[in-house]
Amino acid sequence: MLKRLPLHERHVELGAKMGEFAGFCMPMYYRGVIEEVRAVRQKVGMFDVSHMGEFSIKGKEAVEFVNYITVNDVGKLRPFSAQYSMMCNTEGGIVDDLIVYRLEGDEFMLVVNAANISKDYEWVKENSRRFNVQVEDISDRTVLIAVQGPKAIEMVDELMEGEVSQIRRFEMMRGKIDNVEVMVSRTGYTGEDGVEIYVSPKDSVKVWDSLMERGKKYSMAVCGLIARDVLRLEAGLPLYGNDIDETTTPWEAKLGWVVKLNKGEFIGRESLKLKKERITKHRVGIIVKEAKIVPRKGQPLYFGDEEIGYITSGGYSPTLGCGIGMGYVNIAYGVGTKVEVDIRGKRVDAEMVKLPFYRST
Repeated sequence: MLKRLPLHERHVELGAKMGEFAGFCMPMYYRGVIEEVRAVRQKVGMFDVSHMGEFSIKGKEAVEFVNYITVNDVGKLRPFSAQYSMMCNTEGGIVDDLIVYRLEGDEFMLVVNAANISKDYEWVKENSRRFNVQVEDISDRTVLIAVQGPKAIEMVDELMEGEVSQIRRFEMMRGKIDNVEVMVSRTGYTGEDGVEIYVSPKDSVKVWDSLMERGKKYSMAVCGLIARDVLRLEAGLPLYGNDIDETTTPWEAKLGWVVKLNKGEFIGRESLKLKKERITKHRVGIIVKEAKIVPRKGQPLYFGDEEIGYITSGGYSPTLGCGIGMGYVNIAYGVGTKVEVDIRGKRVDAEMVKLPFYRST
């Protein structure tokens, strides 16, 4: 039985094409994926991403504990700030990538991928035993609405009396929308500026309706999961289960910038120190400029007769007007290398490029 989001009825009323993702019944698209992607790139789009998981961590040793289970340094976080991070296993493989929020005092919230909620919670609970902390899965008590695009801050700012524009990237605040208490952060997963709005399920419809009404002024599009996937791919952002997993290290994924080896003990530290200099593959961008040819997950990459890697995520980019993909290749091959993608037995010319494919100005 698929889990329904608290805003399920609103999506059905809007004519969303519903589908399954990570055990949830999700809106895949509304009027069309390309239209939704372009709205986010040019104006503003709104997503219901309540399938994401949220864990609360409190206690005297919360800082020490979150530092132990994640690779970034939470000691650098001020109250109401956030950082991108990962949890790694003892071998340095990525258990999940996540956003770490520091709330008041020593209270934290971890936002994890929907497909990993159960696995992550067991991992966090198991590793919390020797720390003086309280860990709670608050996913079912949290609705998450993302508003993204060049006009996103301006739009939400109008509803919150100018407060949102005062927070910087990877900061957050508490406030009200239509007299409903919300928490707003400024991170994003689309390559555009924007906010994430955390609200209780009982108040979520009221906040959604307020955003919908305000969005009319900005020609806002309601967007589904497919557009979100296209946007994150254009922005060169990895998707867990596709581009990163427990067989991948942050170094291979080119996410090593979040790993703080000098912060002290954390899970996977020793393995990560050893593997930093032993990388045999790395994550790259792939562009296919031949019309109507789109790379897909699992397709092999060739340099001459040598198979050098494979695609992990791929699709059509409405912003670039061509097929793009991410994948892993032998470390000997880098940006600018002309390669071929094997698409259903046919070799198609492609080029390895620097990520991201798209960067907002």
